[in-house]
Amino acid sequence: MDKDKILKEQVQELDLDEIMAKYDKESNYRKLSGMQLKIVTALAIMFSVFQLYTAIFGVLPAQLQRSVHVAFAFVLTFLLYPLNDKMPKNKMHWIDISLAVISGFVGLYITFNYHALIMRAGEQNSLDIFVAILAVLFVLEAARRVVGLPIVIISSTFLLYGKFGAFLPGFLNHRGYSIGRIVSHMYYTTEGILGTPIGVSSTFIFLFILFGAFLDKTGIGKFFIDLANAIAGKSIGGPAKVAVLSSALTGTISGSSVANTVGTGSFTIPLMKSLGYKPEFAGAVEAAASTGGQIMPPIMGAAAFLMSEFIGIPYGTIAKSAIIPALLYFSGIWIMVDLEARKTGLKGVEASKLPKLGKVLKERWYLFAPIFVIIYMLMSGTTQIKAALYGIYSSILVGAVKKETRMNLGTLLEALETGAKGALGVAIACACAGIIVGTVTLTGLGLKMGNGLVALAGGKLLPTLVLTMISSLILGMGAPTTANYIITSTIAAPALLKLGVNVLTAHMFVFYFGIIADITPPVALAAFAGSAIAKSDPIKTGINASKLAIAAFLIPYMFVINPQLLLINTTGFEIVQITVTSLIGMVGIGVAMQGYLMGKVNPLLRVLFMAGGLFLIDPGLYTDLIGIAIIGLGVAYQWFKYKKPAAANA
Repeated sequence: MDKDKILKEQVQELDLDEIMAKYDKESNYRKLSGMQLKIVTALAIMFSVFQLYTAIFGVLPAQLQRSVHVAFAFVLTFLLYPLNDKMPKNKMHWIDISLAVISGFVGLYITFNYHALIMRAGEQNSLDIFVAILAVLFVLEAARRVVGLPIVIISSTFLLYGKFGAFLPGFLNHRGYSIGRIVSHMYYTTEGILGTPIGVSSTFIFLFILFGAFLDKTGIGKFFIDLANAIAGKSIGGPAKVAVLSSALTGTISGSSVANTVGTGSFTIPLMKSLGYKPEFAGAVEAAASTGGQIMPPIMGAAAFLMSEFIGIPYGTIAKSAIIPALLYFSGIWIMVDLEARKTGLKGVEASKLPKLGKVLKERWYLFAPIFVIIYMLMSGTTQIKAALYGIYSSILVGAVKKETRMNLGTLLEALETGAKGALGVAIACACAGIIVGTVTLTGLGLKMGNGLVALAGGKLLPTLVLTMISSLILGMGAPTTANYIITSTIAAPALLKLGVNVLTAHMFVFYFGIIADITPPVALAAFAGSAIAKSDPIKTGINASKLAIAAFLIPYMFVINPQLLLINTTGFEIVQITVTSLIGMVGIGVAMQGYLMGKVNPLLRVLFMAGGLFLIDPGLYTDLIGIAIIGLGVAYQWFKYKKPAAANA
């Protein structure tokens, strides 16, 4: 039996739906049929149509727009996601139907009573309070179903803190609030459930998810994989490099580390294994690369849009600041994959079995057009809503180029349905994270936490960074990208701001560590999804993924020390210098981590390569010169030890 046949059998054996359902709560929804399917499909399409209508003709007042958005999310979540695993997965249960109906009315309560609530001016009656209690409970239950238990536990803890904070000692103490005061703040202000996170979700995040659904109809996913294969497939360690490149490309439009891992990993992981990669390494490569998609401009898992709203910095500035760190992240993985392949003697795929680069580009180059449209419009200062709309329009036009991807009424409705379903996790996560934000604004916890972490670290920057990193890793466990950023920026970032760290730098720091929680044991969902496909040990896969993603653990410290890495206050020449020297630095770090260059690298030399790499990543003339000198000596030593004797013998 040849390798191709074995590979196909391995892919067919994988139950990707089961893996997604296990490690990605958003994918664990009912597979309905008949009238129930038609009802859910109609509701999902109506959700998308509402979002498109308000985007085209004007967004409604904040609370109206957000409450309708939440109402749709409530209804679809309770209809699609069962109460527990014992519930049927092929039909709705009466309990879920009842919850869907009641939650829909709760979500629309503000819509129907908008003017009356304004006239009451914050003096809610008993019915208002009862509805607000239900709203909070529905948010928590919906989040448990579609996002997972960790965010529910965190949000519930914050609610309890709002009620019982008067009994806590030290800096956590506050006067305490009644249940009525807490739920009113959570539901009838724009600082809780209907706060900034759901505001962003109800406008442009939904549209970008819808854009991804439309773009998928053009066949761009297969195009990215074919392109990656054509570029890197035949090189040393080709399949692993394909995983890195295809995941980076897919990550620009994907909002989930797990979904990215399973989507591209279903092809790349069996291919890596077939060519000799250990299962733990194969799963780790895909998980690390897929997680990196969340820090990859332009979309960054939609977190860049939230960051822009939170800190008041234009989206374009944030996206540009993320370019060099993302480049270093993926180059670091690429370098270590290359060194691993050289160390173990692994080759690439035969050129005859790979698509030709020229042919791939000639036949499907136009598929890049919608992404270029999005990037151009976002970078030129166009509103995010307008950019997303034009992205959707361009994907429809691009799809029309080929008969097989041309949209008819059926495929158009499918895209609207898929987009709405894909947005549920983000919408509910943002609503749930709004509870955390609401508690922080109500109690002043953000400032208290900032002061507490700084005090615990003795007012020193480095210990504070370490404590903030640990906090972000813990808070980011099991949370989707948007909720991840909201939580970490609300709780962990104030400590860095307290010490005078630049606001963009502080938010990027916590964002990075919140994201890489997806590959950091013990709760490393992306790594565990990769291990399920690779059939490897989950913890070992997570450890390998963390090792490959070493850049993500180092670079945030570097850009806090020197914000030039985020292109803050830099010239054009400095940008080129920083990029080149940092990439050389990643080579040094990759050699140190893998213990191999031209041959085995001894422990002392590994330390020197790591030091040289860190010096080069830290922008500055003197650090660059020191780093180049160290790495140059290391390379020279390796050449005299391995290459020169080999040349003499030849």
